[in-house]
Amino acid sequence: MTPDQVQALFTRADGQYLFARWGRPIVPVVFGVEDATLSVVKGAVEAVVALAGHKMAETDPELGANLMVFFFRDWAELPQVPNLDRLVPGLAELCARLEAAGANQYRIFRFDPEGGIRAVFVFVRMDAHLDAVPAETLALSQAVQMILLWSDKAFGDLSSLAQGAGGAVMLRPEIAAVIRAGYDPVLPVAATDAAHALRLVARIGRLA
Repeated sequence: MTPDQVQALFTRADGQYLFARWGRPIVPVVFGVEDATLSVVKGAVEAVVALAGHKMAETDPELGANLMVFFFRDWAELPQVPNLDRLVPGLAELCARLEAAGANQYRIFRFDPEGGIRAVFVFVRMDAHLDAVPAETLALSQAVQMILLWSDKAFGDLSSLAQGAGGAVMLRPEIAAVIRAGYDPVLPVAATDAAHALRLVARIGRLA
């Protein structure tokens, strides 16, 4: 990928460059799915975390679980989840806005003082469009989008996934390369200077 392409992945709609990766082991918990789908979602998270060279854990000392994934049918369901409004202030108002916008997914990131990702809340409303997406594809897509703080425009025109041999869905090689580079220990856990994209490109070249 060119420096401009990598920079675009972390440049938000307001023009700000903002990169962050997890600064602690990831502890996922998934709500609203059957056991078979639960294993698919956790498997996708494990695969992407392994690709990044990052770690998972059984519990987070501060939060217990720091990656919370919710699957549901209606935004009105979320404010009914006990104590979720304590973790996500203004949850009812947020859900009302997302319902009005017809959104089918939303992610909230929390950060450490160093700027690294501390927690992610993933909300997935299973509408007709997402119902038609295979569980493996949906799980992998969500796992990719929580592993780094991508731009809000990053995957608007081009999916992070591609169809491989035999029809299997896989992570695009160039996106996989960015994830691996982003977790290189020589790079900071967070960056707001667009010159960071040049360092990512350099790491991609060395890891290739």
